[in-house]
Amino acid sequence: MARVAELFDAAVWEGEEAIPRDRLLREIAGKVAAITLLTDKVDDELLDAAGSDLRIVANYAVGFDNIDVDACTRRGVMATNTPEVLTETTADTAWALMMAAARRVAEGDRFLRSGAPWIWGPEMMLGRDIHGKVLGIVGFGRIGQAVARRGKGFGMSVRYHDPFRPSSEVERELNAEYRELDELLAESDFVSVHVALTPETRHLFDRERLRRMKPTAVLVNTSRGPVIDEAALVEALREGDLFAAGLDVFENEPEVHPGLLELDNAVVIPHLGSATVETRDAMGFLAVENVEAALAGRRPPTLLNPETWTGD
Repeated sequence: MARVAELFDAAVWEGEEAIPRDRLLREIAGKVAAITLLTDKVDDELLDAAGSDLRIVANYAVGFDNIDVDACTRRGVMATNTPEVLTETTADTAWALMMAAARRVAEGDRFLRSGAPWIWGPEMMLGRDIHGKVLGIVGFGRIGQAVARRGKGFGMSVRYHDPFRPSSEVERELNAEYRELDELLAESDFVSVHVALTPETRHLFDRERLRRMKPTAVLVNTSRGPVIDEAALVEALREGDLFAAGLDVFENEPEVHPGLLELDNAVVIPHLGSATVETRDAMGFLAVENVEAALAGRRPPTLLNPETWTGD
């Protein structure tokens, strides 16, 4: 924010919550640039409110499902995001959820805090081992590959599914084997999801897909909430079709399906995937760098719609 104040005459929303839509539409009028959060929908309505001066929308997130990139392109507005700088942190979060769900960490913490009497027993809160198991990764981009790299340290066998397969060198480095999605779900002990939200991936994990997983499996999602049908997931967890799930994102954020909150085998955290000081700083500086470049006539580093770039 100090860098923003140094470079620009900026209107800043100071609230912790998302800026109200009506306020955003008023504030965007006449601006040449906007740094948006994933809660800010950038669509024709907002672009109309901004007017013809708007040159760039810099999203403070790796995802950009909140931005109508086609609408921006039609109006010659550059759109950017913040990839790469949150890869390792998000992979760490996926592993934290995986381990917490498999070893019932959150459940054990709640149990002790309740003050319930207890004594160690050989069958108390039995979880699932992670080392030596099969790790399935759905979406094998930067974050998915970072999760796979961590899996090597646990001696895991890696399976992945992605419409865009990496090079054979990457597959060898990560000891990763390609599988069709249903085959991956049937084989994997842990499934970690790292896909963008598109019409094709919305409810990718529906009731039928969840039934294809092992009843001993753990499902982790740090991508976008609507990729999983939450009602179907609640049913699967209740009926024992899955051992556990770890979720950082939700179908209707900030709401969480009440069934998930009732289940001990669901570990839920409030969209903390990139929530470290170092990573959030890096995301902010990259968003500012994109704006600075666009307004100085340079190509922004992470331009999503290169058609809007008219320079050399």
